[in-house]
This record gives sequence, structure tokens and C-alpha cells, in this order.
Amino acid sequence: MSDTDSDERSFVTRVDRFVVERPGLVILAFLAVTALMVPGIGMISTAAETDQFTEDVEAQQAQEEIDEEFQGSITGSDTAGTLIIQDNNVLSQGALVRILETQHRLETHESLRISSTNSHANIVARQLDPTAETPEEQQRAVEEATDRELRAAIADADANGRLAAQLSTDYNPTRGYATGTIIGVTYDLPSSASTAEVATLQERTVDVIGTVEGNEPGENAVLFGSGIIQSEFQALLGDTAIIVFPLAVLFILGFMLLAYRDPIDMVLGLGTLGLVLVWTFGLMGWLGIPFSNVMVPLFPLLLAVGIDFGIHTINRYRESRTAGEAIVPAMRRTTDQLLVAFAIVTITTAIGFAANLTSPLGSLREFGIVSALGITITFLAFGAFLPAAKVLADRGRDRIPRFPDFGTTPLGREGSLMGRVLGSSISLARVAPAVVLVVALVGGGVAGVYGTGVDAEFSQDSFFPDEERVDLYQELPEPFAPTEYTFTTTLRLFEEEFGSRRFSTVTIYIDEPVRDDDSLERIHRATRQPPDSFQRDDDGTAQASSIVTVIDSQAERDPEFAALVARNDYTGNGVPDRNVDTVYDELLESSAEPEARQYLAEDRGSARIDFTLKSDANDDAVVADARRVAERLPMDAVATGTLIVNAAVIDVILQSAIQSLFASFILTAIFLMGSYRLLEGRAVYGIVNLLPILVTVALLAASMRYFGIALSPINAPILGVSIGLGVDYAVHFMHRFVDEYEPGIDVFEALRVTVQGTGGALTGSMLTTVFGLGALFFAVIPLIQEFGLLLALGVFYAYACSILLLPSIIVSWERAAERSEYIPTLASS
Repeated sequence: MSDTDSDERSFVTRVDRFVVERPGLVILAFLAVTALMVPGIGMISTAAETDQFTEDVEAQQAQEEIDEEFQGSITGSDTAGTLIIQDNNVLSQGALVRILETQHRLETHESLRISSTNSHANIVARQLDPTAETPEEQQRAVEEATDRELRAAIADADANGRLAAQLSTDYNPTRGYATGTIIGVTYDLPSSASTAEVATLQERTVDVIGTVEGNEPGENAVLFGSGIIQSEFQALLGDTAIIVFPLAVLFILGFMLLAYRDPIDMVLGLGTLGLVLVWTFGLMGWLGIPFSNVMVPLFPLLLAVGIDFGIHTINRYRESRTAGEAIVPAMRRTTDQLLVAFAIVTITTAIGFAANLTSPLGSLREFGIVSALGITITFLAFGAFLPAAKVLADRGRDRIPRFPDFGTTPLGREGSLMGRVLGSSISLARVAPAVVLVVALVGGGVAGVYGTGVDAEFSQDSFFPDEERVDLYQELPEPFAPTEYTFTTTLRLFEEEFGSRRFSTVTIYIDEPVRDDDSLERIHRATRQPPDSFQRDDDGTAQASSIVTVIDSQAERDPEFAALVARNDYTGNGVPDRNVDTVYDELLESSAEPEARQYLAEDRGSARIDFTLKSDANDDAVVADARRVAERLPMDAVATGTLIVNAAVIDVILQSAIQSLFASFILTAIFLMGSYRLLEGRAVYGIVNLLPILVTVALLAASMRYFGIALSPINAPILGVSIGLGVDYAVHFMHRFVDEYEPGIDVFEALRVTVQGTGGALTGSMLTTVFGLGALFFAVIPLIQEFGLLLALGVFYAYACSILLLPSIIVSWERAAERSEYIPTLASS
């Protein structure tokens, strides 16, 4: 035994002696810390919005700056809403009047705090009467128009394609016909307004919409507001917890009962799990880390590792008790063997979790921090609290005459059905270990290559269940029946009526002063030679809105302003290229001031250009084209808008998944080899551990592609985490084998003891964890449902690879060591 091995054993000996000889003191210390952690649970806030995934994305930051610096943002402000109006023909005189009356009531209702609304009806009305500024004046213009005047106004308004972007896909310019339209609604609220405030205002907005004759809220007048969406996100999170957590507890209780076969041991295991959760979530509260969608998988992850540690502790203790040892010696032998394995598992699993610190997404970094802390707490609880509690419990049993024994035998014992089934892996290793290895390597390689085709996705839509799933859950009794979500109905309406026009524009945010003489010329040049996905005007330039188009419009209406523009237009193209500030001053003092404020910041330190998209444009093409336009603009520019932000998050997700996977694997490999070299004098044990882990990750990636599960903010950590889960099973197996395989001991005898002892505990842990994690499959949120499936598969693959592959790897290695003096044996010295 080496000096380092001796030191390690000495340290472990001191720890386990303290735990088993002073169990009461250990339990009191844990309960005292628990009391401190409990108040932290009440401090946990929730963050169910999708903003948590976009906060560190440049395109989203540009979007937020637009919302702060410009008036009437139409690109998705948190304080904006979209009203869908349906009619037999929304271009008919009656429908236009109804829409304008709706806008008038919304804008004049003081309690709604609506700063502006915009619709196709505004465009048509201004075509009829350019002086009509308010919805009330525009309504009057429409009412007084003859049929011929109205048709002419619609035709003129449609000449530059301004109507199409706001009308449903059945829009027919020739007939002047469409059955649906979108009205933009902007609230006068600070960006810091809470979700509850916005949701309350939007609920009141629905009430006011219903006061207009012909409007039927929820039927032909549907408000799609960010406040309502975020409120439903919160409800989704609550409904998921109500459904998933009881199911998880039910599955876990059932399989823990089978694994422990002793109610007292099961209570001790559950109590320790409860302690882990209280400490973890209490620590979240104290640290000010919110509970979000990303954190939902944390609950089953901690249960998975905790169940594993608990079953291993009780099972190993029973082995020693069955062999005739007393309570204290049996528990000391148990902790002496398991504490080192638990420590290796804890650190490697924490590495898998903490690898998410490499993610650019703040929410995933927070998940990495909390899960790493949680697994450390799990190690402390099951490494010290459970053994101490078990010692006290068994001492109490011995004092009670004729106390029932319940289940006292270990899982997988020799002669049992489980023991015989597990022994088949040794038979494979005895007969054809090389074949098993070749199949594993080839199969893992093929799976890995196939798994590289996994996609990534991000959108608000992916967080909400489809209508069929909601209808299915509505059949559940209270309190399990979920909220009646309007998001899914509205989403379907969007897809059916407007298709890709949900994203009708993209925005280029110019983040630099636009006061230089050539600033407007550069903005104007950005509309030349537009990409294929952008709508074009008759002259071939992009159909866009900017401070330049506002200047053009005002020049057409105001001869004096037109003269000012002409005097300062050196090139004669209608775009001022001298005394730009003077032009701005006059523009902002005119009736065009509200429109100008949409495209020019108050301090003139930034500007924006909104490009209209073709209705049939492909999302990927739009994103690529928008980014290309921003890059070629000779100004500090960023492409933004819903499509751009979503694409940026997808890029980050892929980057995060790859980074965390490589960081997790490299750090895990280094730690395993280093720890085994330090503790056992053999780094080769770490190398042997790595093959099952690699196959586990490859199979999991292949499963994602096979089941059509894309990488998302929820499951982005899964590949890195799967390394931690794979290590869990492989380390327990390998560490037990190292303890059993000494010089003079037959390798198959050591494998038999390992498989029947530790293999039984691994099987009980796998079954409990797979079904406990499988409860996430019943979540209302689709992304969490998919994550539950992936976690369950990851645990099963990790278990199967450890049980089936490790015996063949070990036997193959030992046979190679017999043939070559350069390959060291795995037998411990």
C-alpha cells in the first residue's frame, strides 16, 4: 500500500469512525443546518419567461435598446401586444370602421395606458385623408368615403405592399379581400414593468375590446400579449410541478420499496433525499438564484444521484451484516468502501454539471452552479447523515424485542434471480470479450456519427404543449387538470391565418450617432440591392421604414420641409447629406414627430431600419440575409427581431452543448485518471472507466436524433450531464472491482462478487431512477417532457454499458496483460 493510499485510508477511517461512533452529533449538525436553509426556500423567485434564455444574446440586447430608445416599437416589446381581428372581409367599410373604433377606444381609455396602436385601417384612412391623425378622425374619413373612393384608397395603399404585411394569407389585392388582420398595441410602460402588471393591463384590454359592437373576444378578436404569454408560462411551470412531482414520488416510492424491502430503511432514504432538496433549494433562495424552467430537471437529477447513493449504502451495509458483522463494524466497512467511490462520483458528476459554466446563456450557468452544489450536498447527506441515521435506527431495533426484520438481504445476492441475470455479463466476458468490445466500439461509433445530425431549436412556441396534449390533460381531475391556455389556440390561429407573416419584419439597429452628413446616405444605401427574402418596391430597392422614409413622407406633405431637404441634398437623390441635424430639428417639430421617434433615438445616438419580409420567405434565409445586411452596412449595426433572436439562441445552444460536452469529458478523464493514480496507484482504472461513458454519450445523441428531439435551452446540458451519470455507474462498478481484485484472486471471482453486490445496487438504483425521471415525460411543457425521456435513457444506457461492457473490458485487459509485460495488470497491489 502506497503512502498516499495509506493517507487516504487514514482520512476515510477518521471520517467514518466519527460518523458511526457519534451518530447523534452528526444528525443534530445536519438538522441545525437544515433549519438555516428552510427560510431560503421562501426567498426563491420564479423566472418562467423565455427572456432568461435570450438575456446574453447580442440581438436581444439590441432589441431591448430599441424598446428603450424608440417610440412605438413593433418588434416584440415586453410591453406590447398583437390583436388579431377576423371578419368576412377586413377591408370592407364596416370592418375598417370597427377596427378604427376599437383602436380609438383602446387609445383613449386612460387606465389601459396604451400609447399607440397601428393597423392596415390606419393606412387606408390616411390614404383617404392625409390630415386624419387620430383613429377617431380616420374612422370619420372611412365612414364618409364612397365605395369607389375606398377601393381607390386600398389600391393606392397596396401599391407599395404596406397592406400585405398586416393581412392574412388569403389577402387578394385584386378583389380587396382578406379575412384577418393584425393590430399592433403598444403600452406606455417602462421596460422594468412586471409580468403581473403587463398581464393585468392586457386582460383589461380584452374587456375594452369587447365593448365594440361586432367584437367577440376569444372568437373574432384575440389579443396575443406578452403579459398574457408570461402569465401562462408561470401557469405551465406550476401545472408541470403539480403533475410531475406526485408521479415522480409515486414511482420512486414504489421502486424504493422494492429496493429496500424495509419501511424504516425507506423512510431513512426518503428523509435524506428530503434533506438534500431542502438544502439545495434553500441555498438557491439565499443566493438569489431564481427557479426557472431550466431548474425543473434539477429535482429529478438530485433524486437520481441520491437514490443511487442511498441504495448503495444500504445494500453494502446489508452485505456486511449478512456476513455476521455487528452494526458499527458493518457500517464502518460500508463507509470505508463507499466514501471514496461517492467522492469520485460526486466530483465527476459536479464536473459534468459545472461544465455548463462555459455556456454563454446565464440561465444554463446558473443551472450548472446549483446542480454542482446540489450533488455536493447529496454526497454530504448520503455519506454522513444516512449512515449515522441507519446506525441509530438499527441500535433502536436491537433494543425492541421481536422487532420484525423486514428485508435484510442485499440485492443481487448469489442464487437470486437478479444475481443470475447479472451474471450473464460475466459469461459474455468469459466466452467472447473481444466480440463485446468490437460491437460496443462499432455500435458506439455509428451512433455517435448518426447523433451529430441532432438539430437545435428555440422559440416561445416550443415551450407550450399542442392542443391535443392540453385536451388530454384537461380530462384529469382537479387539481391536476392544467390551466386552459390561450397560447396554443392563438398560435394555431397565427399559423392558419398569417403563416410566416407572424414575423413580417426584421430590424437593423444602428448603434452609433447618425448626425454626420453621410449618415442618412448610408442608411439609404442599405436598402439597395436587397437580398431575396426582403420585399422590394417597384424601383428594386428594399421595402423598408427608417428615418429616411419618414423624411420622404414629410417632404411629400410639406413643401417648406421639402425645400429644406432639397437645399441640403448635394447629390440630388432626395436624401439630405448636409446639415443633417437641422433637418432633424425641423422634422421633430412637425406632425411627423411621433413617426420619426420610431426610427431615431431622442439623443440621435442610434437609429433603426425595419425591412419588410416576403410572406413566403424561409426563416433561415431571413436570418442569414438580415445578418449580411447588418455586416455590410458601414456603421455599427446589429440585426434583431424575433427570428434573429431565436436563431442567435439556437447558435448559443449548439455552442453551449458542444463546449460543455468537451469540457465535461476532458475534465472527467483527467480527474478519473488522476484520482485513481493518487488513491490506487493506477491511472489505468480511469481509462477503463471512460469507454462505457463514451458509448453512453453516443447512444444518447443518436436517440435524440431518432426521436426527433432537438437541443433546446432545457436539454442543452444533457450531453455533458450524461457523462456525469455514466461516471456514476462506471465508478461504483470499477471501485468495487478494485477492492475485490487482489493478487491471487481470480478475475472472474472478483467480477462475480462485484456484479452480484454492486451490480444489484446499480440495478435497484437504475430502475428507481429511470422511472422516477420518467415522470418528467408526463410534464405539460414539451421541452421538459423530452428532457425526462433523455434523462431516463441516459441513466439506462449508463447502467447497461457499465454492467455489460466493463466485465469484457476488464477481462480483455487482463488477458492482454498476461501476454505483454508492458501492460500492467488491474489487480490492486
